[in-house]
Amino acid sequence: MELALLFIVPFLGTLLGSAAVYFFGNGIGAKTGKAVTGFAAGVMIAASVWSLLLPAIEQSSYYAAALGFLSGIAFLLVLDTVVPHIHVSSSRAEGRKSGLSKSALLMLAVTLHNIPEGMAVGAAAAASVSLEGGISYVSALALSLGIALQNFPEGLVVSLPLYREGKKKSTAFLEGTVSGIVEPVGALIAFVFVSALSSMLPLLLSFAAGAMFYVVVEELIPEASEGEHSNIGTVGAAFGFAVMMLLDGIFG
Repeated sequence: MELALLFIVPFLGTLLGSAAVYFFGNGIGAKTGKAVTGFAAGVMIAASVWSLLLPAIEQSSYYAAALGFLSGIAFLLVLDTVVPHIHVSSSRAEGRKSGLSKSALLMLAVTLHNIPEGMAVGAAAAASVSLEGGISYVSALALSLGIALQNFPEGLVVSLPLYREGKKKSTAFLEGTVSGIVEPVGALIAFVFVSALSSMLPLLLSFAAGAMFYVVVEELIPEASEGEHSNIGTVGAAFGFAVMMLLDGIFG
C-alpha cells in the first residue's frame, strides 16, 4: 500500500491540474503561467539533485553518476526527436508534420514529460525498499509530492487548450487526466526493472535525473523565461527549488 501511494501521488497532481479547467476555463494570465512553469522547473531540478543524483553518487562514484546522467539526456533526446509533439510554449509550437491537432501534439508533449518523472519515482521507490538503496521511504514520498506539485500546471496545460477548441469541460478534464497515466505505468516498470537489477541502481537513479533535467532545459526554462516578465519565471523556479529542497530535508 505504501509503494502504491508513491506511484499514485504524482498522477493525482495531473488529475487535479486537469480538473482546474472547471475553474480557469477562460485561461490563466501570462505572469501566472510563467510563475507555475518556473516553479515546475525548480522542483524538477532540485529533485534531480537531492533525490536522485546525490544518492547515486553516495552508492557508487561521480563517474557512474555522470554516465547515467548523460545516458538519461540521450534517451530523452531520442524520444524528443522521434515522438511527434509541440513545445509547451505557444510561441515555440512548431512541432512536426504529423496530421495531429495542436492539442493532440501538446498532449503528447506533456506525456513525454511524464515519462522521466515516472522513471524517477519508480527508481526511488525501488531504492527505498533496497537494503543498500540509500533512499528512505519518506524521501521517495517527498519526491512523489514534489512531482505532483509540478504536475498540476501540466494537467491544466493539456485540458485548457482542449476546452478552448470546443470540447466539453468534462472531455477536456478526462483527456488531460489521461496524459498522466503514463507516469504511474512508467514508475511501475522502472520499479520492477530496478528491483531486478539492484546492482545498477546508482546508474538508473542518475539516468532518471538526466531525463528530468533534459525536460527542464529543453521545455520549461525557455517557456518561463521568454518574452516580458522573465524574472517571474526565475522567481518561480527559485521557489520551486526551495520547496523541493525543504521537502527532501524535512521528510528525508
